Amino acid sequence: MLDQFLTDNWYLFMALAVVLGLLAQGTVAQLFYKIKSVGSAQAINLINRESAVVIDVCEPKEYEQGHVPNAINIPLSSLSSRIAELEKYKGKPIVVACRAGNRSMKGAIALSRHGFDSVYSLSGGLMAWQKGNLPVEK
Repeated sequence: MLDQFLTDNWYLFMALAVVLGLLAQGTVAQLFYKIKSVGSAQAINLINRESAVVIDVCEPKEYEQGHVPNAINIPLSSLSSRIAELEKYKGKPIVVACRAGNRSMKGAIALSRHGFDSVYSLSGGLMAWQKGNLPVEK
């Protein structure tokens, strides 16, 4: 009976496998590239104690509306082509930020692929940063 159900509905199981694979893709990449998600408090510790550099991967208009103080703006769409600008920071921890925390993980993975060893993604992005009543530059 179960065999018949599986045979008759094989396409549902294939769709489930694809959906699960897509959901796990980000987590697997995060583990593979050793990217750590950090909250605002952890990011502040990295900035203050280890001279971490904040890379904001928002588009310029978003960046102008507010960003983590002293963050360097390199939009995610041009990060790979502008990676040479960041070479001087390779020895420092890098905290990648965006508006809500979605693009920062992609940016962190891109940096890790280019040989940056200590890369972090700001969990919740600038929205979480502001929710913690932390300073924002405009």
